[in-house]
Amino acid sequence: MPIKFKPKLLPLKKEEELKTLVENRSVYALPHCELNVFETHQASEKVKLVFNDMVLTTMLRGKKVMHLFGSQHFDYLPGESVIVPNYEEMVIDFPEADRDNPTQCLALAVDGDILKDTLQLLNDKYPKAETGDSWNIDLSCFHLQNSLEITATIDRLVRISTEPIAAKDVLADFTLKELLIRLMQTQARQLILDSYHKHTGNRFAYVVQYIKDHLHEEITVDKLSNLCCMSKPNFFRCFKREFGISPVDFVVQERLKQAKTLLGDVSMSVSEACYASGFKDLSYFFKLFKRIEGVTPNEYRRRLN
Repeated sequence: MPIKFKPKLLPLKKEEELKTLVENRSVYALPHCELNVFETHQASEKVKLVFNDMVLTTMLRGKKVMHLFGSQHFDYLPGESVIVPNYEEMVIDFPEADRDNPTQCLALAVDGDILKDTLQLLNDKYPKAETGDSWNIDLSCFHLQNSLEITATIDRLVRISTEPIAAKDVLADFTLKELLIRLMQTQARQLILDSYHKHTGNRFAYVVQYIKDHLHEEITVDKLSNLCCMSKPNFFRCFKREFGISPVDFVVQERLKQAKTLLGDVSMSVSEACYASGFKDLSYFFKLFKRIEGVTPNEYRRRLN
Protein backbone atom coordinates (compact mmCIF):
# COMPACT_ATOMS: atom_id res chain seq x y z
CA MET A 1 0.00 0.00 0.00
CA PRO A 2 1.73 3.24 -1.15
CA ILE A 3 2.50 6.06 1.26
CA LYS A 4 0.54 9.24 0.56
CA PHE A 5 1.96 12.57 1.68
CA LYS A 6 -0.79 15.19 1.85
CA PRO A 7 -0.15 18.93 1.49
CA LYS A 8 -1.45 21.19 4.23
CA LEU A 9 -5.14 21.97 4.01
CA LEU A 10 -6.15 25.49 3.04
CA PRO A 11 -9.05 27.28 4.75
CA LEU A 12 -12.33 26.76 2.93
CA LYS A 13 -14.27 29.74 1.61
CA LYS A 14 -17.21 30.89 3.69
CA GLU A 15 -20.56 30.29 2.06
CA GLU A 16 -21.11 34.00 1.38
CA GLU A 17 -17.71 34.19 -0.35
CA LEU A 18 -18.49 31.44 -2.88
CA LYS A 19 -19.30 32.63 -6.37
CA THR A 20 -20.38 29.12 -7.36
CA LEU A 21 -20.76 25.79 -5.56
CA VAL A 22 -18.98 23.94 -8.39
CA GLU A 23 -15.24 24.57 -8.84
CA ASN A 24 -15.21 27.95 -7.12
CA ARG A 25 -11.85 29.39 -8.16
CA SER A 26 -9.31 31.54 -6.29
CA VAL A 27 -6.30 32.70 -8.33
CA TYR A 28 -2.81 33.78 -7.20
CA ALA A 29 -0.73 35.02 -10.14
CA LEU A 30 3.08 34.97 -10.19
CA PRO A 31 5.50 35.77 -13.04
CA HIS A 32 6.02 32.15 -14.20
CA CYS A 33 3.09 30.30 -12.69
CA GLU A 34 -0.52 30.69 -11.64
CA LEU A 35 -1.81 29.01 -8.51
CA ASN A 36 -5.51 28.11 -8.63
CA VAL A 37 -7.48 26.82 -5.67
CA PHE A 38 -10.72 25.06 -6.64
CA GLU A 39 -13.54 24.15 -4.23
CA THR A 40 -16.71 22.20 -5.03
CA HIS A 41 -19.57 22.07 -2.51
CA GLN A 42 -22.18 20.01 -4.37
CA ALA A 43 -22.24 16.77 -6.33
CA SER A 44 -21.66 17.37 -10.06
CA GLU A 45 -20.73 15.54 -13.25
CA LYS A 46 -18.80 16.25 -16.42
CA VAL A 47 -17.31 19.59 -15.35
CA LYS A 48 -14.81 20.63 -18.03
CA LEU A 49 -11.56 22.49 -17.45
CA VAL A 50 -8.72 23.46 -19.81
CA PHE A 51 -5.48 25.40 -19.21
CA ASN A 52 -3.16 26.99 -21.77
CA ASP A 53 -0.07 25.78 -19.86
CA MET A 54 1.01 22.47 -18.37
CA VAL A 55 -0.73 22.03 -15.02
CA LEU A 56 0.26 20.17 -11.88
CA THR A 57 -2.87 19.48 -9.86
CA THR A 58 -2.90 18.21 -6.27
CA MET A 59 -5.90 17.03 -4.27
CA LEU A 60 -6.35 18.44 -0.76
CA ARG A 61 -9.85 17.31 0.27
CA GLY A 62 -12.60 14.97 -0.88
CA LYS A 63 -12.77 12.85 -4.01
CA LYS A 64 -12.96 13.51 -7.73
CA VAL A 65 -13.27 11.18 -10.68
CA MET A 66 -10.96 12.43 -13.43
CA HIS A 67 -11.48 11.72 -17.13
CA LEU A 68 -8.34 12.40 -19.19
CA PHE A 69 -6.88 11.67 -22.62
CA GLY A 70 -10.24 10.66 -24.09
CA SER A 71 -10.78 7.36 -22.30
CA GLN A 72 -8.83 7.14 -19.04
CA HIS A 73 -10.73 7.73 -15.80
CA PHE A 74 -9.74 7.18 -12.20
CA ASP A 75 -10.50 8.21 -8.62
CA TYR A 76 -8.47 11.22 -7.54
CA LEU A 77 -7.82 11.48 -3.79
CA PRO A 78 -5.85 13.59 -1.28
CA GLY A 79 -2.13 12.84 -1.32
CA GLU A 80 -2.11 12.41 -5.11
CA SER A 81 -1.11 14.67 -8.00
CA VAL A 82 -1.97 14.67 -11.70
CA ILE A 83 0.05 16.27 -14.50
CA VAL A 84 -2.05 17.62 -17.36
CA PRO A 85 -0.43 18.92 -20.57
CA ASN A 86 -1.42 22.27 -22.02
CA TYR A 87 -4.76 22.41 -23.85
CA GLU A 88 -5.74 18.94 -22.58
CA GLU A 89 -9.38 18.90 -21.50
CA MET A 90 -10.11 17.59 -18.02
CA VAL A 91 -13.62 16.24 -17.44
CA ILE A 92 -14.34 15.93 -13.73
CA ASP A 93 -17.06 14.25 -11.65
CA PHE A 94 -17.70 15.09 -7.99
CA PRO A 95 -19.76 12.10 -6.78
CA GLU A 96 -19.52 12.82 -3.03
CA ALA A 97 -19.18 16.60 -2.78
CA ASP A 98 -21.57 18.53 -0.56
CA ARG A 99 -21.37 21.38 1.95
CA ASP A 100 -20.16 19.06 4.69
CA ASN A 101 -17.68 17.22 2.46
CA PRO A 102 -16.38 19.62 -0.20
CA THR A 103 -13.52 18.90 -2.56
CA GLN A 104 -10.50 21.18 -2.65
CA CYS A 105 -7.76 20.97 -5.26
CA LEU A 106 -4.70 22.98 -6.25
CA ALA A 107 -3.95 23.56 -9.93
CA LEU A 108 -0.54 25.06 -10.68
CA ALA A 109 -0.24 26.30 -14.27
CA VAL A 110 3.47 26.39 -15.19
CA ASP A 111 4.92 28.74 -17.80
CA GLY A 112 6.66 26.81 -20.59
CA ASP A 113 9.82 28.93 -20.45
CA ILE A 114 10.65 28.07 -16.84
CA LEU A 115 10.05 24.39 -17.58
CA LYS A 116 12.40 24.60 -20.57
CA ASP A 117 15.07 26.40 -18.51
CA THR A 118 14.84 23.81 -15.72
CA LEU A 119 15.18 20.90 -18.15
CA GLN A 120 18.17 22.50 -19.86
CA LEU A 121 19.87 23.12 -16.53
CA LEU A 122 19.41 19.53 -15.40
CA ASN A 123 20.46 17.92 -18.66
CA ASP A 124 23.53 20.19 -19.02
CA LYS A 125 24.77 20.24 -15.44
CA TYR A 126 23.30 17.12 -13.83
CA PRO A 127 22.79 14.50 -16.56
CA LYS A 128 21.21 11.16 -15.71
CA ALA A 129 23.48 8.25 -14.87
CA GLU A 130 22.29 6.01 -17.72
CA THR A 131 23.64 6.87 -21.17
CA GLY A 132 20.95 8.14 -23.54
CA ASP A 133 18.53 8.97 -20.73
CA SER A 134 17.51 12.60 -20.18
CA TRP A 135 15.40 14.64 -17.82
CA ASN A 136 11.83 15.37 -18.91
CA ILE A 137 8.27 15.46 -17.67
CA ASP A 138 7.02 11.95 -18.50
CA LEU A 139 3.31 12.03 -19.33
CA SER A 140 3.12 8.24 -19.18
CA CYS A 141 3.40 8.77 -15.41
CA PHE A 142 0.79 11.52 -15.10
CA HIS A 143 -1.01 10.23 -11.96
CA LEU A 144 1.31 9.82 -9.00
CA GLN A 145 1.49 9.61 -5.24
CA ASN A 146 2.99 12.73 -3.71
CA SER A 147 6.42 12.18 -2.27
CA LEU A 148 7.41 13.84 0.98
CA GLU A 149 9.64 16.18 -1.04
CA ILE A 150 6.88 17.19 -3.48
CA THR A 151 4.47 17.83 -0.62
CA ALA A 152 6.92 20.03 1.28
CA THR A 153 7.72 22.04 -1.86
CA ILE A 154 4.03 22.49 -2.74
CA ASP A 155 3.34 23.71 0.80
CA ARG A 156 6.18 26.22 0.51
CA LEU A 157 5.02 27.48 -2.89
CA VAL A 158 1.45 27.91 -1.62
CA ARG A 159 2.72 29.92 1.35
CA ILE A 160 4.82 32.14 -0.94
CA SER A 161 1.88 32.63 -3.29
CA THR A 162 -0.79 33.42 -0.71
CA GLU A 163 1.08 35.44 1.93
CA PRO A 164 2.71 38.91 1.82
CA ILE A 165 6.35 37.80 1.57
CA ALA A 166 9.29 40.02 0.58
CA ALA A 167 10.94 39.11 -2.75
CA LYS A 168 7.92 36.91 -3.49
CA ASP A 169 8.58 36.65 -7.25
CA VAL A 170 12.21 35.51 -6.81
CA LEU A 171 11.35 32.99 -4.11
CA ALA A 172 8.46 31.66 -6.19
CA ASP A 173 10.72 31.06 -9.21
CA PHE A 174 13.31 29.19 -7.13
CA THR A 175 10.62 27.10 -5.47
CA LEU A 176 8.87 26.38 -8.75
CA LYS A 177 12.11 25.07 -10.26
CA GLU A 178 12.63 22.92 -7.19
CA LEU A 179 9.08 21.57 -7.54
CA LEU A 180 9.68 20.64 -11.18
CA ILE A 181 12.90 18.83 -10.24
CA ARG A 182 11.18 17.01 -7.36
CA LEU A 183 8.37 16.05 -9.71
CA MET A 184 10.74 14.52 -12.26
CA GLN A 185 12.65 12.68 -9.54
CA THR A 186 9.41 11.26 -8.16
CA GLN A 187 8.30 10.22 -11.64
CA ALA A 188 11.63 8.47 -12.22
CA ARG A 189 11.27 6.66 -8.91
CA GLN A 190 7.66 5.65 -9.56
CA LEU A 191 8.37 4.44 -13.10
CA ILE A 192 11.17 2.20 -11.82
CA LEU A 193 9.06 0.97 -8.91
CA ASP A 194 6.08 0.18 -11.14
CA SER A 195 8.05 -1.68 -13.80
CA TYR A 196 11.57 -2.36 -12.55
CA HIS A 197 11.44 -5.87 -14.03
CA LYS A 198 11.13 -4.32 -17.52
CA HIS A 199 14.20 -2.08 -17.18
CA THR A 200 16.73 -4.89 -17.34
CA GLY A 201 19.54 -2.62 -18.56
CA ASN A 202 19.05 0.02 -15.87
CA ARG A 203 21.39 -0.31 -12.90
CA PHE A 204 19.01 1.42 -10.53
CA ALA A 205 16.16 -0.87 -11.57
CA TYR A 206 18.38 -3.80 -10.63
CA VAL A 207 19.05 -2.20 -7.25
CA VAL A 208 15.32 -1.59 -6.68
CA GLN A 209 14.57 -5.24 -7.44
CA TYR A 210 17.29 -6.34 -5.01
CA ILE A 211 15.90 -4.09 -2.27
CA LYS A 212 12.36 -5.41 -2.75
CA ASP A 213 13.56 -9.01 -2.67
CA HIS A 214 15.71 -8.54 0.46
CA LEU A 215 13.73 -6.14 2.67
CA HIS A 216 13.84 -8.57 5.60
CA GLU A 217 17.64 -8.69 5.46
CA GLU A 218 20.30 -6.13 6.28
CA ILE A 219 20.79 -3.84 3.26
CA THR A 220 23.89 -1.65 3.14
CA VAL A 221 24.87 1.13 0.79
CA ASP A 222 28.14 -0.76 0.20
CA LYS A 223 26.19 -3.74 -1.11
CA LEU A 224 23.93 -1.58 -3.32
CA SER A 225 26.84 0.38 -4.78
CA ASN A 226 28.64 -2.88 -5.60
CA LEU A 227 25.52 -4.11 -7.43
CA CYS A 228 25.66 -0.93 -9.52
CA CYS A 229 29.42 -1.26 -10.10
CA MET A 230 29.85 2.26 -8.73
CA SER A 231 31.87 3.72 -5.89
CA LYS A 232 29.87 4.28 -2.72
CA PRO A 233 29.98 8.12 -2.89
CA ASN A 234 29.11 8.16 -6.61
CA PHE A 235 26.25 5.70 -6.16
CA PHE A 236 24.82 7.65 -3.23
CA ARG A 237 25.05 10.94 -5.16
CA CYS A 238 23.56 9.57 -8.40
CA PHE A 239 20.74 7.69 -6.66
CA LYS A 240 19.66 10.78 -4.74
CA ARG A 241 19.94 12.99 -7.83
CA GLU A 242 17.80 10.68 -9.97
CA PHE A 243 15.15 9.76 -7.40
CA GLY A 244 15.20 12.73 -5.04
CA ILE A 245 15.77 10.49 -2.03
CA SER A 246 18.80 8.78 -0.52
CA PRO A 247 19.21 4.99 -0.84
CA VAL A 248 18.84 4.68 2.93
CA ASP A 249 15.56 6.61 3.00
CA PHE A 250 14.33 4.63 0.00
CA VAL A 251 14.90 1.35 1.84
CA VAL A 252 13.06 2.70 4.90
CA GLN A 253 10.07 3.78 2.78
CA GLU A 254 9.91 0.39 1.07
CA ARG A 255 10.03 -1.37 4.45
CA LEU A 256 7.24 0.86 5.71
CA LYS A 257 5.08 -0.01 2.68
CA GLN A 258 5.76 -3.70 3.29
CA ALA A 259 4.80 -3.32 6.96
CA LYS A 260 1.50 -1.65 5.99
CA THR A 261 0.70 -4.60 3.74
CA LEU A 262 1.52 -7.10 6.49
CA LEU A 263 -0.60 -5.21 9.02
CA GLY A 264 -3.61 -6.16 6.91
CA ASP A 265 -3.01 -9.80 7.90
CA VAL A 266 -4.74 -10.15 11.29
CA SER A 267 -2.94 -13.46 11.92
CA MET A 268 0.36 -11.56 12.16
CA SER A 269 1.18 -9.47 15.23
CA VAL A 270 2.42 -5.88 14.90
CA SER A 271 5.89 -6.90 16.12
CA GLU A 272 6.00 -9.74 13.57
CA ALA A 273 5.05 -7.28 10.80
CA CYS A 274 7.80 -4.97 12.02
CA TYR A 275 10.56 -7.57 11.97
CA ALA A 276 9.36 -9.26 8.76
CA SER A 277 9.69 -5.88 7.01
CA GLY A 278 13.33 -5.57 8.02
CA PHE A 279 13.01 -3.20 10.99
CA LYS A 280 15.23 -4.28 13.88
CA ASP A 281 13.87 -1.97 16.58
CA LEU A 282 10.16 -2.07 17.51
CA SER A 283 10.28 1.30 19.27
CA TYR A 284 11.85 2.96 16.20
CA PHE A 285 9.23 1.32 13.98
CA PHE A 286 6.38 2.74 16.08
CA LYS A 287 7.88 6.25 16.09
CA LEU A 288 8.56 6.20 12.34
CA PHE A 289 5.11 4.83 11.51
CA LYS A 290 3.37 7.48 13.64
CA ARG A 291 5.47 10.28 12.13
CA ILE A 292 4.79 9.24 8.52
CA GLU A 293 1.22 7.93 8.77
CA GLY A 294 -0.09 10.08 11.59
CA VAL A 295 -1.36 7.01 13.49
CA THR A 296 0.28 4.10 15.32
CA PRO A 297 0.53 0.68 13.64
CA ASN A 298 -2.25 -0.59 15.94
CA GLU A 299 -4.54 2.30 14.99
CA TYR A 300 -3.74 1.76 11.32
CA ARG A 301 -4.66 -1.91 11.63
CA ARG A 302 -7.97 -1.07 13.32
CA ARG A 303 -8.86 1.24 10.44
CA LEU A 304 -8.19 -1.56 7.96
CA ASN A 305 -10.48 -4.06 9.71
